[in-house]
Amino acid sequence: MAIEVGTQAPDFELKDNHGRTVKLSDFQGSHGAKNVVLLFYPFAFTGVCTGELCALRDELPKFENDDTQLLAVSNDSIHTLRVFAEQEGLEYPLLSDFWPHGEVSRAYGVFDEDKGCAVRGTFVIDKEGVVRWTVVNGLPDARDLNDYIKALDSI
Repeated sequence: MAIEVGTQAPDFELKDNHGRTVKLSDFQGSHGAKNVVLLFYPFAFTGVCTGELCALRDELPKFENDDTQLLAVSNDSIHTLRVFAEQEGLEYPLLSDFWPHGEVSRAYGVFDEDKGCAVRGTFVIDKEGVVRWTVVNGLPDARDLNDYIKALDSI
């Protein structure tokens, strides 16, 4: 079961597609705080995931600016994510929840134990680390980016 609106988002530390460490708590607090759009997706290079991540790329200023940071998480290795980002021109962090496999996806309640990957879960987290909006879709169901924008505008 996915974590609920109004709860503190579980902190995490993951490597991005360039091997840099990214911590959720780095975006919280008073100095340089940002709202975070935390997006879990099943796998790089698959049709729906590629479509969703490229749609975010095409609207990136709405999701990555002085007030907001986009973080996309899958259970792929950092090496897979690096090639995927380069191939698709993705300039936002792709985080690897590869090992321990699915640990962060499980913490957010979006890991599919049967498939071994995250489902399509999105969490809008405010500058204090509180989940302000969430949606979880099944593996084949793409999400609507306009919903993210409305959620961000309401913070």
